[in-house]
Amino acid sequence: MLSVELHTHSELSYDGRDPIELILQQAEAVGLDAIAVTDHDEIDASLEMAAVADEYGLVGITGMEITSQAGHVLGLGLEEAVPPGLSFTETLDRIRDQGGIAVVPHPFQKSRHGVAPHITRDELASADAIEVYNSRLLTGRSNRQAERFAERRGLPMTAGSDAHIAEMVGQAVTHVATDDRSAEGILDAIVAGETTVVGRRTPWRISFRQAGGAVKRRALLAMTSLF
Repeated sequence: MLSVELHTHSELSYDGRDPIELILQQAEAVGLDAIAVTDHDEIDASLEMAAVADEYGLVGITGMEITSQAGHVLGLGLEEAVPPGLSFTETLDRIRDQGGIAVVPHPFQKSRHGVAPHITRDELASADAIEVYNSRLLTGRSNRQAERFAERRGLPMTAGSDAHIAEMVGQAVTHVATDDRSAEGILDAIVAGETTVVGRRTPWRISFRQAGGAVKRRALLAMTSLF
């Protein structure tokens, strides 16, 4: 059984803070076996992380959080960036064209770009897995909705801390039942449904602080683009 963190953000995300070195140090410190860095519409930090993860005793899984027309999709096992702005179905196709898997994070939280309000339930069920525990949700309602949906449809379930600062890496973990300590083996086991999830909610004060920092960074980016 491997402990895997599938949803984290580095400083490359507009709302992230820390470099991959701090993320990897935290992952090693809390005893993870594997980790994915999934920046918003960026992949460079994730590729860099995967190249050095073994130095920390970790399996590095490449990925990104892609902004589709319907909302956010995690693409895991990618070699290059999938562009934002595509339809939900096209986003999934682009991920799979690279041999990756598509996981839908926080699907029922509209305020955080969950896809469920914008697509049919059959479309949602076409993903490879559903994130049923996201530690940054302020209440458990959306997590419970996601879990019920995945159970009804027989879909693989994952968890993710959605950490935007290194200290929160490992707050939510997907336990993957496989002896294959490789990114490919882990992703294959996820698609096969060989997962269980465990997690703790990110403290509210940290979630609010992260949200405030994201607003400031967006404003700075907008101002920079004017000059």
